[in-house]
Amino acid sequence: MNTPIKRNMIKLTLVGLLFPILALSCGLLTPAAVSNVPVQPVQVVVATPVPPAKTISVIPSSEDAALIDLYNRVNPSVVNITVFQAQNGVMVPQGQGSGFVYDASGHVVTNAHVVHGSDQFEVTFSDGTSRNAKVVGDDLNSDLAVLQVENMPSAIEPLTLGDMESLAVGQSVVAIGNPFGLDGTLTRGIISALGRNIPALTIFSIPQSIQTDAAINPGNSGGPLLNLNGEVVGVNAQIETGGTTNSNLGIGFAIPVSILRLVIPDLIQNGKHDWAWLGVVGGNLSPALVKGMDLTVDKGAYIDQVVSNGPAAKAGLRGATRQTVVDERQVDVGGDVITAVDGHPVNTFDDLLIYTALQTKPGQTVTLTVLRDGKTQEIKVTLELRPETLNNTPSPS
Repeated sequence: MNTPIKRNMIKLTLVGLLFPILALSCGLLTPAAVSNVPVQPVQVVVATPVPPAKTISVIPSSEDAALIDLYNRVNPSVVNITVFQAQNGVMVPQGQGSGFVYDASGHVVTNAHVVHGSDQFEVTFSDGTSRNAKVVGDDLNSDLAVLQVENMPSAIEPLTLGDMESLAVGQSVVAIGNPFGLDGTLTRGIISALGRNIPALTIFSIPQSIQTDAAINPGNSGGPLLNLNGEVVGVNAQIETGGTTNSNLGIGFAIPVSILRLVIPDLIQNGKHDWAWLGVVGGNLSPALVKGMDLTVDKGAYIDQVVSNGPAAKAGLRGATRQTVVDERQVDVGGDVITAVDGHPVNTFDDLLIYTALQTKPGQTVTLTVLRDGKTQEIKVTLELRPETLNNTPSPS
């Protein structure tokens, strides 16, 4: 919904000496008052001709020209999405977000939180053309959704997806969308960090997310984050507000293109994406854990909890078994340490999460290299489909 724009009020003060002249011209002075006004000689002043203003041509820098060209190429493919919900027998607009054209068949990518639970959808293009749309599929685990636009305008070109491997911290990026309903807004920033885990619309997390300082505000959700070639590297989804405002504080997050490439084709074809699940909760190794468990490694994914009846539990993986105090800190010890999966090194818990999310499917069997009680062993785990809910289990993998 649009935020009203506050404008400064401009006050005009009249000089008191000019008031009789203005009042006379407005007929505010009485005839008697006019007769008492002393007559002054009229002095004619010939004005000096004012030369015409010079036209100054502003030549954009090469960087400015690149951004202008990017915007002109990309903006027609970025859309404003208005969502409606049924109330008392009529459809009432409930909010808006952004999206972008994914292919020539009229598929539009946006966030699941933009469209989930709504009844009707209207997509508006940069030239003001509007079309009705329907949801093809949404995935709450990645906060992604796909709309199908009816009678797609023929002149609209789909955007190109970039590559995750080409991204680097410090790289310039731009966001295009409709913050506060202000359509076609471009903001610029850099990639502030890579590999963030951000909350999904489920108990799970979205790995490899992109942190940026490009201004992202309500209404930007679902719009593209682009590199300077105009390629989509992420879908703008969340902002850090500090809990005191709904506006941007310089930290925004985008769902990475690696997740887009994985999920969007499945949403178009099947209406859903199936995520594999290992069924563990844990974190990185800390010096206290290494000391408390007398480990021979200082990198790996530590298993603090194994979800009951999950794939890891069925395969015999072990979580923490007791608590101890190390350097005056209470530490849960005794859990397995995973150092590799299918031969790929696991240095952090995120490595395990990313591999499970991006490289596996439900029903697939993976081999975990596990350090337990000072000995290394290999344990095979058959992954399962992620459950929709779990009781009292924080952010499992």
